[in-house]
Amino acid sequence: MIQDRIEEKLQQAFEPVHLEVVNESYMHNVPAGSESHFKVVIVSKQFEGVRLIGRHRAVNKALSDELANDIHALAMHTYTESEWQNLFDGAPLSPSCRGGSKLTD
Repeated sequence: MIQDRIEEKLQQAFEPVHLEVVNESYMHNVPAGSESHFKVVIVSKQFEGVRLIGRHRAVNKALSDELANDIHALAMHTYTESEWQNLFDGAPLSPSCRGGSKLTD
């Protein structure tokens, strides 16, 4: 399963204090059972002193094969331990899928 590979790679790369990998494909216009849209919440000591863009680049690098071949969309929420402790409600919820609809007159 793609979700399992994502979890394994992120565990190996970041040794996270907290990791959530959520398959959000059901929220999109894809066949049932798809694994194409994911949300990752990762808390790691490795993010200390690293700007958000650097964190996202590091996650992208760790998941480069999956992003090139399997994943259509990846929402990333990357935190240091102190940032995570200061969040009262956890990571933000993902928005609803717009379904790729186009605006018409």
